[in-house]
Amino acid sequence: MSDFFTKTHCDRCGNKFIIRTQSIFNSDVLCRECLGDERKAPGYAEAARIESKHVSAGDYNYEGVGLSQADRDFLKLLRDTR
Repeated sequence: MSDFFTKTHCDRCGNKFIIRTQSIFNSDVLCRECLGDERKAPGYAEAARIESKHVSAGDYNYEGVGLSQADRDFLKLLRDTR
């Protein structure tokens, strides 16, 4: 069972949610700011393309491609500059 609706804080930055969404890369539950950062990540377009293929094939529980080290580093840099 997913804890998406019971989480109160962002998995990436720890801020309390105003709105929440799920990462395209993995099952992290994100705040609006971290979602905006994620959309700028180097691997975002490819992760979105792969997820779209899974959803089109009926795989609605696809867990994502995961975060590469480059994406992790990029997202940490953006969080650190907020």
